[in-house]
Amino acid sequence: MIALLTSLLAITLRAGTSLIFASIGEIYTERSGILNLGIEGMMLMSAVTSFATVYYTGNLFLGILIAMLVGGVLAAIHAFLSITMRANQVVSGLCITLFGSGMATFLGQKLGPESNSNYLVGLVGNKFEPAAIPLLSSLPIVGAVFNQDVLTYIVYLLLPLSWYYLFKTRNGLNLRAVGENPQTADAMGINVGKVRYFYTSIGGMLVGIGGAHLSLSYAPGWTENITGGRGWIVIALVIFSMWNPARAIWGAVIFGGINAVQFRLQASGTNIPAAYLNMLPYLTTIIVLVILTWWEALSKRVGAPSALAKSYMREDK
Repeated sequence: MIALLTSLLAITLRAGTSLIFASIGEIYTERSGILNLGIEGMMLMSAVTSFATVYYTGNLFLGILIAMLVGGVLAAIHAFLSITMRANQVVSGLCITLFGSGMATFLGQKLGPESNSNYLVGLVGNKFEPAAIPLLSSLPIVGAVFNQDVLTYIVYLLLPLSWYYLFKTRNGLNLRAVGENPQTADAMGINVGKVRYFYTSIGGMLVGIGGAHLSLSYAPGWTENITGGRGWIVIALVIFSMWNPARAIWGAVIFGGINAVQFRLQASGTNIPAAYLNMLPYLTTIIVLVILTWWEALSKRVGAPSALAKSYMREDK
């Protein structure tokens, strides 16, 4: 039983890592007032380009940098359309998802050796291996927390740091001010456009790392639609977290935990059809989101940034 619980916890953490990176990135983006629905496409593009980079160079950290670059560039395009051109943010984000999904499939067929009929599909490259912390990793059950890859360890640091930055620093206060009331922030001397560009791009980079984690650690390799809709789950987790990085981990743990359980059920030879088990993490996430949102609404604590998805144009003085 201890071995089973340890294994479930390990899978939960690995499954949740990519979600936490992307969720924190989207939280910062939305806190600035920009709604980015392009996460699914950004994660797919980051996953395929990072895997191709590592396959040909063998350098894992170069793959992460490429993923950050790809995520940042796609986010910057969304920022340009949303901030400078004042396009509809929902439409712009959906276009990024459609473009990223299609381009990822195209690149997956073109970046691999021509001798492989499936190109990148099925190829094996370097991957982030678990790095056990001596003594701590040998603890019963919780030892799984200390036997993860480097990206998961980074998440352990990123969660408290992102919360502290957002709620305890002046820059975080400026960010929240821009997302809540850009007119007032502008009157205080804060460059609204600059803040939105910066945090949308930073958010895209974090989403890129989340995509890279999928193809370099969680499920090493490239397959079409490797994200499996995780980009949309991230949108739900941001709402679930109430735009607070400290709460993002709980949504990721719920999704990752149910994912781990369904894997174990499939491995045990259960009679439940695989299709039902595969949808279990997504269904559970939706149910939990609806219940908690309803509960928070009754407590009058629900509220997205007031200026979310609203274009801002500075008035001439």
